[in-house]
Amino acid sequence: MTDVAAAPEKAMWTDERVGTLKQLWAEGLSASQIAARLGMGVTRNAVIGKVHRLNLSGRATQPRNTAPRTQRKTREPSIPGRSPSMPTAGATALKPFAQSAPRPMPLPEPKPLRLVDNAKDGRITILHLSDKTCKWPIGDPTHEDFCFCGHGPREGSPYCEYHARIAYQPPQARMRRSA
Repeated sequence: MTDVAAAPEKAMWTDERVGTLKQLWAEGLSASQIAARLGMGVTRNAVIGKVHRLNLSGRATQPRNTAPRTQRKTREPSIPGRSPSMPTAGATALKPFAQSAPRPMPLPEPKPLRLVDNAKDGRITILHLSDKTCKWPIGDPTHEDFCFCGHGPREGSPYCEYHARIAYQPPQARMRRSA
């Protein structure tokens, strides 16, 4: 059993406390400030709950500074010769039009390896595909001469060495090529 005397007393909302709450709320004090003034176990959440139950609204606004604001000075451009009001557009709003993106260096295409010729130059139909053949498609699948590479695949890959170098490119190379 818990000791009743040890438990903190619940805040009792007497008419006097409710009146104080309404007055402080109308003055624009925060719920924390009102709870501190009321004391005796009144928490911020208790104040907020009571305010909602009483449907209190229309708080007084905090007094604002009536002094006129000073105009900010325009910032000097960080790059000499460039106007800070240069036109921009789109997702690159902070990037001026005059600045051009660096051109990516073209990547050399992988050179074909000298491959061992299988029957019909290594080209096979879908009926002859296996785990010991390169599965790189050659041509248009709707045409009659469509086939697969058929050379021996690289270890752990469905493609031969040449086609694996085409299929598996580092992410940086793909990003440069798409730009």
